[in-house]
Amino acid sequence: MQRTFILIYSVLFFAAIALGQEKEKERLKHCGEVMSEILNIPDGIPQALLDKAECVVVFPSVKKFAFGIGGDYGRGALVCRSGANHDGPWGAPAMYALEGGNIGFQLGGEATDFVLLIMNNKGANSVLSSKVKLGADASAAGGPKGRTASAETDVVMKAEILSYSRARGLFGGVSLEGSTLRSDGGANKNLYGKELSATDIVLKGAVRSPAAASSLVSLLNKKSPRNRSAGK
Repeated sequence: MQRTFILIYSVLFFAAIALGQEKEKERLKHCGEVMSEILNIPDGIPQALLDKAECVVVFPSVKKFAFGIGGDYGRGALVCRSGANHDGPWGAPAMYALEGGNIGFQLGGEATDFVLLIMNNKGANSVLSSKVKLGADASAAGGPKGRTASAETDVVMKAEILSYSRARGLFGGVSLEGSTLRSDGGANKNLYGKELSATDIVLKGAVRSPAAASSLVSLLNKKSPRNRSAGK
């Protein structure tokens, strides 16, 4: 009887692990699809801003009605340029969560994609090391759009994080001040099979980028192969 129980428990345990991993792989694939579509919008994210970004965070198909009792909630992935100074190729993704604040206000019941650009080392280090409240722990603003939009405007120069949204075919900069951005430890464990912090994944290179992230990472390396921030 005990052996039967152990066998059933083992089967269910490993099935749950496999299911969790597949879920995160699908999320990564969706992140790649969303990023590809958004970067191909004619009047979308300015190339100059993408070229100066240290990291990109993608939250695909966040839905108002899918949120739990704890408040508004979205899941996605963060990808940073590799190296201590974020001056190498785009590396392995860390799974992230976006919570509370203005998310619900922006959604209005529609499925919404969010893309966040982290524009400097200070912003990247904050997001990688701890839970960050946008507008308080890290300066944030809705990003300008249009291929010819200046990367030297006041709002861009002052913000550590620039955010964009896409819903019902409409794309533009959106304020997410008051929302929190944090590493999704459970999702990272599901994806990589062990406990890992965002710093382990992004800065320490503890794991290889999974195949499910290839479309997202290769897209970023193609569209913005070099960090063009000052001094890099």
